[in-house]
Amino acid sequence: MALRPDSRREPLVKKKLVKRSATARAAIPRSAPQRPPVIAVAQLRVERDAPILNGIDWTVARGEHWVILGANGSGKTSLLSTLTGYMPPTAGDISVLGETYGRSDWRELRKRIGICSSSIHHMMEGHETALSAVISGRHAMVGMWGEVRDDERRQALRILRQVEAEKIRDRPWRFLSQGERQRVLIGRALMARPELLILDEPCAGLDPVAREHFVQFLERLARSRGAPTLVLVTHHVEEIMPAFSHVLVLKSGSVLASGPKAKILTSGTLSRAFQAPVRLRRQRGRYSLAVTPSLAVVI
Repeated sequence: MALRPDSRREPLVKKKLVKRSATARAAIPRSAPQRPPVIAVAQLRVERDAPILNGIDWTVARGEHWVILGANGSGKTSLLSTLTGYMPPTAGDISVLGETYGRSDWRELRKRIGICSSSIHHMMEGHETALSAVISGRHAMVGMWGEVRDDERRQALRILRQVEAEKIRDRPWRFLSQGERQRVLIGRALMARPELLILDEPCAGLDPVAREHFVQFLERLARSRGAPTLVLVTHHVEEIMPAFSHVLVLKSGSVLASGPKAKILTSGTLSRAFQAPVRLRRQRGRYSLAVTPSLAVVI
């Protein structure tokens, strides 16, 4: 018995439909997995005998460089201490580099964070050379001891070139200028290949010329290939270079303003932050601040 023509064609039709279906599935774009933000803080509160930080909400996305700005006592250093696990929070959520506070080992997380602060500055030994100071950052120790591997030495020399301090590699710490010391400390922080680099008032103690040289160096560092996310803590707008994209302004332990630099840095916001009438000037991507004298203010 002969088969009907429509019965013979049926398997071919099914095959064709299956092929189209596979092609359609392949054409659907697959979204790349999103990387978590560098920093995500929600309703952070820190209390000891009195409130230190209250209701902090702050997110740092990848590709952004931030400045934390505020008067003395506004909570800048306390916020950094909480982010790095040295000051436990009273309440709120903290996530740094995808790790959540309370669920991750913050001691391991610190190895992915570079910190340049005055506390490390005062711990350095006077006889330690710039090169050994940088190498010591690989192991998160102060004072290099033990055998140095060849690959560690090569990496430290590359970093000294990166921070523009290769010429002082054999100079002892006691003979380095303040600006040179800050560059070496940044090199030390970079030795561990951090994803986040925190700079806590790195220009403190620098004269105007040394400060300008240093912030120009920060600008080049921020724009270099593969640079970590930078967070600069300061109360001087003159240190805010064009590479910094966002600003967090703190006042009395709370967020006064947060967002893109062009939107946040205004005379009105800074007048409230410093509790004095100030006028902000911007020229060629740099900032300066003029304070209106007041006879009512006694220092």
